[in-house]
Amino acid sequence: MDFDDLVLNFTPGTLLILNIVLGLIMFGIALDTAPKDFKVVARHPKPFIIAILAQLLVLPAVTFGLTLILPVSASMALGMIVVACCPPGNISQVLTHRSGGNVALSVSMTAVGNLLYIVAMPLSIAFWGSLHPTGRELLRTVELDPWKMLLEIVLIIGLPFAIGLLIRARAPRFAQRVQPFVRWFSLLALLGFIIGALAGNWAVFLSVIGTVLIVVAVHDAVALAIGYGTAVAGGLGTRERKAMTFEVGIRNAGLGLGLIFTFFGGLGGMAVVAGWWGVWDIIAGLLVAGLWARHTRRRTGSAQGDASRLAVSSDTPGASDAAPEATR
Repeated sequence: MDFDDLVLNFTPGTLLILNIVLGLIMFGIALDTAPKDFKVVARHPKPFIIAILAQLLVLPAVTFGLTLILPVSASMALGMIVVACCPPGNISQVLTHRSGGNVALSVSMTAVGNLLYIVAMPLSIAFWGSLHPTGRELLRTVELDPWKMLLEIVLIIGLPFAIGLLIRARAPRFAQRVQPFVRWFSLLALLGFIIGALAGNWAVFLSVIGTVLIVVAVHDAVALAIGYGTAVAGGLGTRERKAMTFEVGIRNAGLGLGLIFTFFGGLGGMAVVAGWWGVWDIIAGLLVAGLWARHTRRRTGSAQGDASRLAVSSDTPGASDAAPEATR
């Protein structure tokens, strides 16, 4: 079956629901973002710089290489590129906490990173997609307009994020009360939406599931490895390595899925890759976080490791920064 000829069934009303769910996700991230989260980046820029380079440069570049090595069609290759160019997903903070990582660093990287991705994402998709030998032909057929995509991302990411930041600043107690509900509701809603979309196109999904399972599993494992590897190369501590692993490895594939239906007409290869990624990276992330926490607990007696070694680096947020965040 030709992946590039597949088109998933998706109504305008369903797309509206997806955009609302994505907006709620960004709203929930903003409700959990305090001014001090941005100050953490200003005081300790090294981890953030490493994370941004890993996400904006290394991950898309390595993904581009994977599309040339793995047995993927043009549409699947573009789907992988779109996912790699998406901002980090908010479950990265949950996984960081579960693994015993530096939640303060994860929160600050997600907050600042999502602001940068408003501009970086459409430009990155257009750049890497145009370089692909077969994917660029699909880009030409849809006449992808990065500026139109930028406007779409501003509405989906920027506006809900700005509203959430405003509420957090003006009514912090209210924001803290509703944030857990918004976060988990939006996450479960997105997961349910993706599963529902796959179920609604089950015949199409079954016809490509073998290739998609392998491709997404490899791509996701490589993304997690890039996060960990760049943190090690940057000389970050154990807890910061955990945060970086999930910050780079967990992508907001739901946003990518929304853009695929908006700008690519629900092209099957792209949509199935992004949709399954949204399910698989949660499964893989929970598995990695659980194993990591268990290993650290056996070695040190705590999932967070030896507390006396957390603040040895002047380039990473210390225990005083991380402790308040871990209770969120």
